[in-house]
Amino acid sequence: MEITGAEIFVRSLEAEGVEYIFGYPGGAVLHIYDALYTQDKVQHILVRHEQAATHAADGYARSNGKPGVVIVTSGPGATNAVTGIATAYMDSIPLVVFTGQVPTHLIGNDAFQEADNIGITRPCVKHNFLVKDVNDLAETIKKAFYVATTGRPGPVVVDIPKDITADKAAFSYPDKVSMRSYNPVHVGHSGQIKRAVKLMQTAKRPILYTGGGVILGNASESLTELAKILNFPVTNTLMGLGAYPATDTQFVGMLGMHGTYEANMAMHHCDVLIAIGARFDDRVTGHIEKFCPHATIVHVDIDPASISKNVKVDVPIVGCVDNVLKAMLNEIKNNDVRSDAVALKDWWQQIDEWRSKDCLKYDHASETIKPQFVVETLYKLTGGDAYITSDVGQHQMWAAQFYKFDKPRRWINSGGLGTMGFGLPAAMGV
Repeated sequence: MEITGAEIFVRSLEAEGVEYIFGYPGGAVLHIYDALYTQDKVQHILVRHEQAATHAADGYARSNGKPGVVIVTSGPGATNAVTGIATAYMDSIPLVVFTGQVPTHLIGNDAFQEADNIGITRPCVKHNFLVKDVNDLAETIKKAFYVATTGRPGPVVVDIPKDITADKAAFSYPDKVSMRSYNPVHVGHSGQIKRAVKLMQTAKRPILYTGGGVILGNASESLTELAKILNFPVTNTLMGLGAYPATDTQFVGMLGMHGTYEANMAMHHCDVLIAIGARFDDRVTGHIEKFCPHATIVHVDIDPASISKNVKVDVPIVGCVDNVLKAMLNEIKNNDVRSDAVALKDWWQQIDEWRSKDCLKYDHASETIKPQFVVETLYKLTGGDAYITSDVGQHQMWAAQFYKFDKPRRWINSGGLGTMGFGLPAAMGV
C-alpha cells in the first residue's frame, strides 16, 4: 500500500519515538501539517517565530537527552530558524530540523519563498539532506536522527520539497542505517587509557576539568565515581555545570573568565590536567601560550577534531566519554591504583587557601536587592532541584555562579554562540 510523503514523514517520526515537534506552518509544509492533524502520537507545539521553535526544541533536547525536532516552511521560515540551529551546533545539541522547500522542478528558479536551505545551513549543521525522491524519505529521516544523536551530537537539516510530501510510495522504516563516511569511535584506546591512569597515580597537583561532553555523554555518574576514588578536585565549564555536584567539597567551582579564583588557580598550577568532554574554549584558556604552563594534559572527547585544536595535549583519547571513564575505573580497580595521598593533602591545603578568599562574596547589607541574592534565594526556595533556563549576559553568569547545580541537564543556556532571546523559548521545551 502506498501512502503520501507527508504520511511517511509522520510515521517515521512515530517510529523514532518522537513525542513533540516544534514549528510554525507555511505553504511548503501544509501537506505535513495535514498529516500531523490526523494523528495524536506526535504533539505539535506552535510557536510565533521559527527561531523560537529551534530554541524550544533545543531546550527539550538539553533537558532530557532526546533529539529535538523542528518543522518550518521554506524561504523565510528556514532562514528564521538559522540562529537557533547555529546555537545548537555550537553547543553540540541534537536537533533534527525539517525545512520546507519549493517543488523540485522549481528549485533554482528563484520561485516564491525559495531559499538555498542546504547552502545556507551547511556551516552550522552537522549534516544536511535534500530529499529528491519520496522513496528515499524514510531512510533519509532515519539517517538524520542517527547523525544528530551519535558521535558528537549536533543539528541536522532535512530539506523536503513540497511535491515530495504529496507523492506516494510504500512505507518501510529501516531498523538501522550505515553511512560509509561516518563512523564515530566509541571505545577509547586501551594504551592511552593506561597512560592516563598512570599519570593520575603519580600526579602531585591534579585537576579534573570537565565540560558539556560529560552531560551529553551521560557520564556524570562515572565522573563522580572517578573523582571520589582519586580524591581529585573537579572544575566545570559553563556548559558542564551539573556534571559534578556543585555542593560536593571536591568541586572548586566554575572556571574561566567568570569562574572562581580557586578553580582558575588550581588549573594554572596543576601538574596533571584531565580534560573530559571540554574543548578549551577561549573563555577558559585566556592567553593560550600561558595556559596551564606546568601541566601534562590528558584530553578525553568523542570528537577527534576537538583534540589539540586549541591546546596541544599529551595524551589524546577519542571515544564516548562514559565508556572511557568506565575503562579508567576498571583499570584503577583491577590494578589497585592509588593516587598520591601525601601530595594530595598538600594540594588540597593550597586549594583551601585560595578558597578562603571567598571570591564570590558581595555586600549583603545594602538596601538594594542584588542579583546574586536573588539567585541564591531562588536556589534555597527550589531546594536546588529545578530546571533553570537563562538568556545571555551578566545575569547568566550570576546564575552559573550562585545556583548550585547538583544534577546534569538542569542548567539550560546558550554557551558557545551566546544567543540572546534563548531563555524563554528554551523553557517551553523543558
